[in-house]
Amino acid sequence: MEAYVMDAFSTRVFGGNQAGVVLPDRPLTDAEMQQIAAEFKHSETAFVTRSPDGSVILRYFTPAGEVELCGHATIASFALLRQEGLIADGSHIAHTK
Repeated sequence: MEAYVMDAFSTRVFGGNQAGVVLPDRPLTDAEMQQIAAEFKHSETAFVTRSPDGSVILRYFTPAGEVELCGHATIASFALLRQEGLIADGSHIAHTK
């Protein structure tokens, strides 16, 4: 599992809105995602997985529980996927709660 702290809405480190972004290497339980988010202590941590069709599945947890959607964690997640070469430029589909 890889875990990152990303700075959304900024071109500099420690700027903008920070979000945790986790790329799990196995399925995680809700309790595990909650524990990881609590450890990060950011307002939101996104957990990113890929569907067989290539779309992105995003789940968001705060230190207190799961939330349906988070804009800056979504941007952080796609920025990380692009930075790591896991997606190319262009349009992509994201599934959230």
